[in-house]
Amino acid sequence: MIMEKRSIPTCIILVIITCGFYMWYWDYKNWDALYRANGQPSRAGTDLLLSLVTCGIYYIYMHYKMGKMEGEAFARYGLGQKDDSVLYLILTIFGLGIVSVAILQSNINHPLADAVNGYHYNAHNHNQQQGPF
Repeated sequence: MIMEKRSIPTCIILVIITCGFYMWYWDYKNWDALYRANGQPSRAGTDLLLSLVTCGIYYIYMHYKMGKMEGEAFARYGLGQKDDSVLYLILTIFGLGIVSVAILQSNINHPLADAVNGYHYNAHNHNQQQGPF
């Protein structure tokens, strides 16, 4: 499985240019990536649909859930303990969902994507080495 890295500034610009529609795609891709990183079948399409049908209520829950799933993925790949679920929840409740998605993308870009894609991340000296753990 290859976890795709995305440019956060580019994604934010696309969200602005598309009046928020790109945000749904960005969320979908991040949710799908986290499901796959945790070895689970992706429910990202269902989650997106439920977010739209419930007028955003399920969307708030999904940001909390993604914080939990991010922590599970970090633990699964030996990257330590991480739980940003409450932060994502609070940001989303206060209308700053784009900030929570940007933070999630930052964590996916580095170090999670590196670990999933087969690079070892050394947190002490920030070196990346190709190969198994």
